[in-house]
Amino acid sequence: MKPRVIRNISRPTADVIRLLGELGVATIHEVQGRTGLMRPYMRPIYPGAKLAAPAITVSCHPGDNLMIHAAVEVCRPGDVLVVAPVSESSDGMFGELLATSCQAHGIIGLVVDAGVRDTADLTAMHFPVWSKGISAQGTVKSAAGSVNIDIVCAGALVHPGDVIIGDQDGVVVVARQYAAEVAKLGQQREAKEARSRERLRSGELGLDMYGLRDKLKELGVEYRDSDQE
Repeated sequence: MKPRVIRNISRPTADVIRLLGELGVATIHEVQGRTGLMRPYMRPIYPGAKLAAPAITVSCHPGDNLMIHAAVEVCRPGDVLVVAPVSESSDGMFGELLATSCQAHGIIGLVVDAGVRDTADLTAMHFPVWSKGISAQGTVKSAAGSVNIDIVCAGALVHPGDVIIGDQDGVVVVARQYAAEVAKLGQQREAKEARSRERLRSGELGLDMYGLRDKLKELGVEYRDSDQE
């Protein structure tokens, strides 16, 4: 495919993005059928980092961050950069100078299936990043790639404009066209969990609340008063 930069993409509404951010990664992953979760090695670089934003996708070569610089130009305030090298990479693809440029253009975070560097500076800047790891290994700016094409980042398919949610549990992707539906399902799940929490807090067993005694019986689990029987 010829390298390209797509300038304009569709994004969900700000209200839907906000709701998804409030729900968090674990709830969203559950309500959309346990799909969209990036690999568990994608971790935030500092505790408490949170993010919910439409994706500007970047396909680049390992050890080369030219296309990240190109992507900054087409971002809108509130976007997140989602970067996927075309092959395995642990190089530090992003650091304090790029983060400074991102913040100047309203970009609110980064998800990169590679390494990052200058993490102390990024933390001090409160610039949330989820990455495969941390590496001081620098990069070059010499190979063409693409911006705003479909990519696979840490095992998850990401379309431009999909909603990226990140927190301490990892990163999950919500397809743009389903974002409003997923937000609604997430709110319903949270209400249900609130009721379940009260029942558990009152002492009710999960075995009874979830009807699991019949499941144990079906699986042939025997109850005995002692191991001597």
